[in-house]
Order: sequence, then C-alpha cells, then structure tokens
Amino acid sequence: MPQTPKPALKLREQLHAIIRTKHYSLRTEKTYWYWIRYFIRFHRLRHPRDMAEAEVAQFLTWLATHQNVAAATQNQALNALVFLYKHVLQQPLQHIDGIARAKKPRKLPVVLSHEEAMSVIAQLPPPHRLIASLMYGAGLRVSEACRLRIKDVDFNLHRLMIRSSKGGKDRTTLLPQTLFTKIAESLVL
Repeated sequence: MPQTPKPALKLREQLHAIIRTKHYSLRTEKTYWYWIRYFIRFHRLRHPRDMAEAEVAQFLTWLATHQNVAAATQNQALNALVFLYKHVLQQPLQHIDGIARAKKPRKLPVVLSHEEAMSVIAQLPPPHRLIASLMYGAGLRVSEACRLRIKDVDFNLHRLMIRSSKGGKDRTTLLPQTLFTKIAESLVL
C-alpha cells in the first residue's frame, strides 16, 4: 500500500520548529514572525523564497523613511529576515545595499554638575536632605537608601553595607566623611 507524502510545513510551522531546536525564546519567535508577516504583506503576499536582498532592502528602507521606526526596531526586523532566509529558507542573504538607516536619536546625558546637585539637595527639608546626601555621596539607589539600617553603617571602616542590592547581592560602598556628623546626629534623635 503506497504511503501518501506528508504535506509540506507552512512557513510559520517551519519557523516554529527551527526556533524550538535553537532554543530561542517564545518572545523572539513571536517577534520574528511579526516582522516576517509584515515583510510578506508589504510585498503584496509574495512568498519570501521568491524575493531576495533587493526586497529586504526596500522593506527596511520603507520602515525607516515612511514608518519612522527607531534604529533598534529596524535592526530587529533585519534580524528576523536574516534568520528566515538563513535558517528557514536556507538561502542566506548576501550583502544588502542601499538601506536607508533609521536615525538614532541623540541622547543628552541627564547629569547634574556637582554644584547643581548640591543646590538641589540644599533645598530639601532635614530628613530628606540627609537621605539625598547619602544617596549622592555613597552612590546609592533609592531602593537601597530606603532599606538602609543603622547596623549597616560602619563608622570605623567608613563604609555602608547594602543588603539585597541589584541582583539580590550584598555590596559595600564608602560612607562620605562629610556625612559622619549628620548621621551621628540623626541617630541620637
């Protein structure tokens, strides 16, 4: 009795199978499938195997120029398509020319000068001024300053023990000399 051949897997099923074997996250799979579908729809439902570098470049340029996507978003779409062509279709893309790249926005640092920081701290009322000074002087995060206990202050070694810091780890940091008397006064009160 002749066996009937199995129907070929759909593109989505092929992508799913390969992503699972490579142990990519479900989130990555969903994101890649989103960009692959977007690419297919952009090219009026043509199958990706019937397209190549020129269509990928056209799609990525359109994302940057007409959709005003961020550079990271354009890179994500590119990564999804490179994965599709390399691992699913087994037709790796060659060099893709002529892509209009999304512009990365200029990020200005949001850092106060020492004088500006001291001016802001000076405006705070007494209990908050000490906390802000400690955060600024010892490099504490807000969550760390809120959990700081008296037994975590070591005046002899000029340090603070920060418990359960970022990543749940303990760390030590320097206790600013200028805050010794202020902390000691607050402990007496």
